[in-house]
Order: sequence, then structure tokens, then C-alpha cells
Amino acid sequence: MLSPFERMIAKRYLWPGKGEAFIALVAAISVGVVMLSVAMLVIVMSVMNGFRAELLDKITGLNGHAVVQAYGGRIENWQSVIANLERTPGVTSATPMIEKPLLIMANGNVEGILLRGQTGKDLNGLADKVLLGDMRSLSAPLAGPDDFAKVAIGSRLAQNLGIRVGDVITILNPAGRPTPFGTTPRQVPYQVGAIFEVGISTFDEKFVVLPLAEAQSLLLMGDSVAQIEVTVDDPDKVGDILAPVAERLSGKAVIADWKSMNAALFEALQVERVAMFFALSFMVLVASFNILSSLVMLVRAKTRDIAIMRTMGATRRSLLKIFVTTGTTIGTIGTVAGLALGAIVLFFREPIVDFIAFATGQQIWDPSVRFLSTLPSRTDPWEVFGIVMLALTMSFLATLYPALKAANTDPVQVLRYE
Repeated sequence: MLSPFERMIAKRYLWPGKGEAFIALVAAISVGVVMLSVAMLVIVMSVMNGFRAELLDKITGLNGHAVVQAYGGRIENWQSVIANLERTPGVTSATPMIEKPLLIMANGNVEGILLRGQTGKDLNGLADKVLLGDMRSLSAPLAGPDDFAKVAIGSRLAQNLGIRVGDVITILNPAGRPTPFGTTPRQVPYQVGAIFEVGISTFDEKFVVLPLAEAQSLLLMGDSVAQIEVTVDDPDKVGDILAPVAERLSGKAVIADWKSMNAALFEALQVERVAMFFALSFMVLVASFNILSSLVMLVRAKTRDIAIMRTMGATRRSLLKIFVTTGTTIGTIGTVAGLALGAIVLFFREPIVDFIAFATGQQIWDPSVRFLSTLPSRTDPWEVFGIVMLALTMSFLATLYPALKAANTDPVQVLRYE
């Protein structure tokens, strides 16, 4: 706690007089550097956390947290496997699925696609991602012999092929029925019933979704499925939750979770996140050096005042507290201002990105490169707390040397030459 005298002197040193404009300028620069360093740390870490979280949500939202894949590509007794999975603690759902790379023809163009056959419940889960059409049309019965089964396609695929809702496309399955003249590829026409956008360019550019029964018929799989999609209550513990099931299915099927399927991507994100935090932390160190230099200049300018206060009874402890309070207050003001600046930038991040793209003429957030169509952000309160503590700790440490220098001032030596 500060005494009224210490509080008065510390407040006076925070606002230097007219003849000390240079000291005031250095102190203002110190506040600005602390503000920018804290804001940059909050912005960068929030964006990186948001990128990871959004990527995880979108990937697991379409693929689940884990996938059971049988050796040979077919699961015949998938009903018993699903029942086994649903009895496992921590598993929230298990649904059959078919996923197969095929070809699509439309408007004279041919594209490689990833066919996804899902049950009605999973099809309805994409309803909130539909841009045009209706996912319920995929499960509707055919109106007549001339009617086609419905499929849903990604928005970027529809754009590349010039497809609209209601258009007819043809899906090619190279592994068709055998004939005396060889295997004839199956060509099945479908009508586009919905166009969806997941938000990950890779998915929106390749995925074609249709009911599970239609996928089984197209691929001549009978009642078997290719995979079983599993979701759990804690994605970070998916390996531990499914470990007992993996042991029971050993030799028959393999379980791949979201961590192993996207290991390289998420490992790169984690390494980049740590490296960026370590690199940007040096900005806080630079800010603390600014605080150190401003306090050293203040002590040099106030040497005579310090000597007079010592002769009037001020203790070394009081002088130490005065200069520590002055420097820490500079760091605190800069930290609070940095948090406010970071919050403002994150709130207006999309307009800022659009303005930079307009001003430079360069698209800095290309969805085809960044996977996501928008710049994400997710602020971790504990991470912000760590950034604040780092800035305040460095500010406090920067005050120790000039504060000790002021406290150890010898009034006799100073006043002798004044």
C-alpha cells in the first residue's frame, strides 16, 4: 500500500512538467509499445485458436470424431458393430456411411468427387449449411419412373460445373457390372436437390451427398457399408474412449480418429501457435525496455528532488515504492489499452480484412488456400490472463533497476555539487 505522500509523488512523476516533454514522450512511447504488443498477442493467438477450433468443428461436423473402417472396404455386420459402439461409455452416436472417390459429369465437364452416402439423420444435420434447395428432398420418394433420385453437392463444385438446383448430373462408378466384353462402368443420373456450404473449400469443392441406400445401389454394395462414423462427448479423448472397441475389432477393422486423419495439419497449427507466441512475446520484452529507459531518464532528471526528499525524511523504501508504482502503472495502462485495442480489432476483423484487400488489390484470405471461407477468432480467457500477467510481470521487472538506483541515491553527494 502507498502512503498519501508516495501516491502524490508517483502521480506527479506520471505526468512530467512542461520542461520535461522528452521524458513524457518516452513514457508515452512506452505505453504505446506495451499496448501494441499486448494487442498483437491477443489478436494473433485468438485468430490461431479460432482457426483451429473452426477447422476442428467443420471437419468433425462432416466426418465425425472417428471412423471405423473394415479391411477390404466393406462392413457386412455393421449393425452389431454400431450396437457395440453405442454401448461404449463416452460414445454419443454411431452411424453407417459410405465414402468413395468417383467421377461426375455435368454440362460437358468431368470432375473428380468424393461421394458420401449417409442416413436420413445425418442428411438432416446438413440442413443448416444449405444455400439453395432442401435436404429433405433427398429422402423424398420418387414421383414417377421419369423422376431422378436427389443428391446434394458442395457450393464450389456447383460453381465449377455451373450447376443449379434441379439440374441433372451423372455419376460414374468405374467398378460396374462384369459383362462378356469386360466391366462396364455404371452411369447413374441424379437430380441436384440441394447445394450446401460447409465452409471448408476442400469439402465444398469435392463432396456429393446422397442417401445411404442410393449409395449402396450405385456402388453395388448390397446391405454392406464402407465405414461407421462415430462421435464422442470429448473429442480430445477420442482415442481413450474408443480404445476398448479398437481391441475388440482388432484384425477386422481399424479406427481412425480426427487426430490421426488430420495429424499433420493440427500438429503444424500447434507448432505455429507456440512459435508465434514465443516470437511475439519479445515485443513485450521490448516494451519493458522502453519502460526501463523512461524510468532511468526520470531518475536522472529527478536526482536533485530525490536528494531533497531524502533529507526531508523520505525512506529508501518509499522511493522504491514510488518508482516501482510509476513504471508498473505505465505497464498497466498499456496492457489495458492493448486489451481494448485487441478486442476492437477482433470485433471488426472482417471489415479490416476487406479494407486491406481493397487497398492493396490483393486477396489476403483466399478460401482455397486457408481452408476456411472467413477469418475465425476464438479468445481463450486463460490465454488472455497469461498475456496480461506476462506484460505486468515484465513491466514490474523493468522498474526494479531504476527504482533501486533512486532508492540508493546519496543526498550528501548530490547536494554537494548542486
